[in-house]
Amino acid sequence: MNITMTLLEAIEARHSVRAYKDQPLTEEVVKVLEERIRALNREGQLHIQLILNEPKAFQGTIAKYGKFRHVGNYLVMVGKKAEDLDERVGYYGEQLVLLAQTLGLNTCWVGLSYKKVPGTYVLDEGEKIACYIAIGYGETQGTSHKIKTVEQVSNASDSTPAWFKKGVEAALLAPTAVNQQKFSFEYLGMNEGHHQVLAKRGFSLIGYTQMDLGIAKYHFEIGAGKDNFVWG
Repeated sequence: MNITMTLLEAIEARHSVRAYKDQPLTEEVVKVLEERIRALNREGQLHIQLILNEPKAFQGTIAKYGKFRHVGNYLVMVGKKAEDLDERVGYYGEQLVLLAQTLGLNTCWVGLSYKKVPGTYVLDEGEKIACYIAIGYGETQGTSHKIKTVEQVSNASDSTPAWFKKGVEAALLAPTAVNQQKFSFEYLGMNEGHHQVLAKRGFSLIGYTQMDLGIAKYHFEIGAGKDNFVWG
């Protein structure tokens, strides 16, 4: 557990990991994760569930296609059906991903390469599963991927605040489906005494752009400093 790692350092250190050691999570780590899950479920109106020592969800042809190995722990990202569910799942799920990184764990957002194992999770009335997040001790720390430039996804310039560019840089390190990075950030200027920033998602045949936007927005807040602006 690296309690001295900041969230910015976690952003830089985090890479998607698909192969894990056959090693259970420690009691201390599980306690920290479950406490944060309870808090985020309340704040985000979600029903996130941590599943431990359960290998079946990431076995078989689909998991092999996704190149997953020895995934025995994962988060089931659940919430009531709503237009903004995917964005909330991304925003609050990434908080758990970065927390896991500070705890010495590795993670991977999973949209399709898993199977639902009956009895491992609970769905209340009106709820659905948005995705899974694999979590555990990775065989490696993963590798970085090519990312877009600040100019490609924002209107950052010499005339926009320095914190805005830092926010965009942090957002560019956010995980997105097949590394598509279909999001953009626009500095809107001052309004009623507050700097305003607009975050938008682009079109993708792959999907998951709303979830990706939620993840990127959380990264942006960390890089920019949440107190420096309001969302437009």
